[in-house]
Amino acid sequence: MRSFVVLGIGRFGESVAKTLYESGYEVLAIDHNEEIIQNMSEWVTHAVVGDVTDEHVLKSLGIRNFDVAIVAIGGNMESSILVTLLLKELGVKYILAKSQNELHAKVLSRVGADRVIFPERDMGIRVAYNLVSTNILDYIELSPDYSIVEITVPEKWEGKTLKELDVRAKYGINIMAIKKDSEINIAPRAEDAIRKDDILVVIGSNEDLNNLDKK
Repeated sequence: MRSFVVLGIGRFGESVAKTLYESGYEVLAIDHNEEIIQNMSEWVTHAVVGDVTDEHVLKSLGIRNFDVAIVAIGGNMESSILVTLLLKELGVKYILAKSQNELHAKVLSRVGADRVIFPERDMGIRVAYNLVSTNILDYIELSPDYSIVEITVPEKWEGKTLKELDVRAKYGINIMAIKKDSEINIAPRAEDAIRKDDILVVIGSNEDLNNLDKK
């Protein structure tokens, strides 16, 4: 079973910790606020009061034994950078860090974060896409220019095979997977037909994805 440690329990950290725990994973939550930790104790495997910027505290908790560390510290950029650096030096396998802005993200990456996310910005982008697109259900930004999205099947695609649609040539995108009810086909073939209730996992440039509704 994969194990996760969440450092800093604000709204983002709490949401991540609870979701991972409810998904069946081992989760350690750490925060300096005793009241927060008491409230989290029933929602994670272990909840500990501690200063996440203290190397001795991190060592005593066996941080290096966790598969993933999530640095979810809120408004204190200096603390999040220090914690990320400490985690890297202590040998944590994978570090995901929350960032406030691009400069913060660059520093986090340089001191050891394997992935940097912008929760508020990313949620704003998802909401915007859902508001302006009739097809896009979810959205993951891979870079400033490329994304992965989940879309419902456009009416004009229904009943056609991937070969007939030829989406790479016509739309500049690639269909990575097809979700059918509770099943997912991660290697769709050219002869696979698209049905009305399918969900498509698509990758492409943001420009091409934005133009899907217009073609």
